Amino acid sequence: MVADSAGVEEISEGRTVVVAEDEALIRLDIVEALKDAGYDVVGQAASGQEAVDLTKELKPDVVVMDVKMPGRDGISAATEIGENNIAPVVMLTAFSQRSLVEKAADAGAMAYVVKPFVPEKLLPALEVAMSRYDQINALRDEVTDMKARFEARKRVDRAKGLLMENMGLSESEAFRWIQKTSMDRRLTMQEVADAVIAQVDGED
Repeated sequence: MVADSAGVEEISEGRTVVVAEDEALIRLDIVEALKDAGYDVVGQAASGQEAVDLTKELKPDVVVMDVKMPGRDGISAATEIGENNIAPVVMLTAFSQRSLVEKAADAGAMAYVVKPFVPEKLLPALEVAMSRYDQINALRDEVTDMKARFEARKRVDRAKGLLMENMGLSESEAFRWIQKTSMDRRLTMQEVADAVIAQVDGED
């Protein structure tokens, strides 16, 4: 468990998870750690295809997916889950090579954890993945064109980074600030992000 177990359980309360890991003992450890933290593990898979099928059926809040699995690997499975916008995916990998991390990101993974996993790394990664997934969906609702959405996401990510650096906010707090400001001022989130970037750049 992480040090602030009460905070983690508050965030994870009622959150559902599908765990995809072909090594039974590791899968059991992950499931126990998630249950201890207050998550509801609704499905377990030993292959990439099984993970996709369970995710489509159960529609969990987040998926924990091993990269290397028999038959269909985790990268391919995460790609299908991401393309269908079903749930955020946290990738587990025994390899820390940049190329594999980039593949996971391209597949739509919202976060990754290098094995051997420990709860102190896995649990925050789940929170980050769910937060980023919510942010992307908020932008998807605001911007329908794929190319424009990608540009908006880049600008919002840049503004989030500046707010985190200059105001001491967490990533989710920075996004909520942008989202609230856009609603209060009847602007798009990209317009708010552009204003933040222009103001900070102007101060440099």
